[in-house]
Amino acid sequence: MDLVIEDGERWWGGAAADGSRMPFRDGHRRDLAWWSGTNQSAPLLLSSTGRYIWSERPFAFAVDDGVLRVDGRDMVADRAGTSLRDAFRAASSRFFPASGRAPARSMFTGPQYNTWIEMPYRPTQEAVLGYAKRILDDGLPPGVLMIDDCWAEDYGTWRFDAARFPDPRAMTDRLHDLGFTVMLWVVPFVSPDSATFRSLEERGLLIRDAAGEPVVRRWWNGFSALLDLVNPAAVGWLHDELDALVNDHGVDGFKFDAGDVEFYRPGDGAEPVDFCEAWALAGLRYEFNEYRACWKAAGRPLAQRLRDKPPSWDSDGLASLVPELVAQGLIGHPYTCPDMIGGGEIGAVTAARGVDQEFFVRYAQIAALAPMMQFSTLPDRVLDARHRAAVGAALRLRDQLLPSILDLVDHAAGSGEPVIRAMAYHADGVDDVTDQFFLGPGLIVAPVVERGATERTVVLPAGTWSGADGVTVVGPTTVTVPVGLESVPVFSASPARPGS
Repeated sequence: MDLVIEDGERWWGGAAADGSRMPFRDGHRRDLAWWSGTNQSAPLLLSSTGRYIWSERPFAFAVDDGVLRVDGRDMVADRAGTSLRDAFRAASSRFFPASGRAPARSMFTGPQYNTWIEMPYRPTQEAVLGYAKRILDDGLPPGVLMIDDCWAEDYGTWRFDAARFPDPRAMTDRLHDLGFTVMLWVVPFVSPDSATFRSLEERGLLIRDAAGEPVVRRWWNGFSALLDLVNPAAVGWLHDELDALVNDHGVDGFKFDAGDVEFYRPGDGAEPVDFCEAWALAGLRYEFNEYRACWKAAGRPLAQRLRDKPPSWDSDGLASLVPELVAQGLIGHPYTCPDMIGGGEIGAVTAARGVDQEFFVRYAQIAALAPMMQFSTLPDRVLDARHRAAVGAALRLRDQLLPSILDLVDHAAGSGEPVIRAMAYHADGVDDVTDQFFLGPGLIVAPVVERGATERTVVLPAGTWSGADGVTVVGPTTVTVPVGLESVPVFSASPARPGS
């Protein structure tokens, strides 16, 4: 399918990890069958003039010499209205309608905390309780607490390691008493030569090769077999294991990691994207869930975060957050979260010589105005008093805007519309403005994304806009505002724009 790009028309969609390349320019190409960029992807493209492309199956696409070339099967191309928002709303209602539900409310109302950076590969009951205590001692509010990798006996053997967690029920009861909700990290892998592997092999619940032998494949933690997620019996087994953790130990939900397309092959019995999609659907059973990699799971009540980020200011790190959050929403995932504040790419974080405190603050400011925010590195461990105060200011700003964020979450549950929205979603002439965003139709957020910045340029579309200082500006125009360490430029429409 070749579509001539119309005068002034721009295109978005495909993969969240391509957010910094959206809207697409000549030379961009992507094959969605094989690549998700370790994040969310969907067979959806949207245009600023109201056009959209959808398929139930993955496709490849490229932008070349003013033509959008799409190679796939069972593709639908249509037009609905004249804007990016028109295209999204039409495609959403037709192909991935909103479920009417959102993830658990407390995923949004309080910060999330993940043990990963503070105790990678070595969580213990004592350390987790100590982590919770340090959160509260630092003056941070309780919230969702995720216990990451290596809490279990083995991959696929989803029972607490008794040596590390001698009394998990007592731990979860204590965390609940402190106001926390408890989630556990899980993956679709099974360690070979384990009792679980032998049981699942006998029951035919593992992916097999052409010779009928269980596949053992490398992932970031070594070599493992893969649960056959397109087999309902395998998903039923997984649910039984996870339900036991809920019922026996008071666990509230799960972080479903490692559903990446790259871990699967066409000979596995289904296309790689089908296993990724099945992993997402498995999490619908739990109100508390989190995903980093998803295929075609739009419109469903699944919490989605961005891939692990390095502690850098460039397009791999901080500069990627706003474009990729916007991209998540445009492919149907409104319940978004940046990666852990300060970066969650463990190798890069470990290799860094200390913490860039300004970077940590600017990261926290973006996260504070996303639908969800997540700490792992504890602010009290890495920040001096001045930078810790700036993080506190970001949390207070979130508290001020939380009613609006929650209204947008509720709106998303019924409409599918993003919470964080591209500038082009509500305004003309701002297609290429990708370092600021709309929160609903009436609030523009322009976070500081440059090291050492003392001012921030903000593009304001048509209308009357009021800054935090009370100054009113009539758009379309560009303004430059002074910024300090605690600054997060926000402009509200005056009068308020109707609707969500």
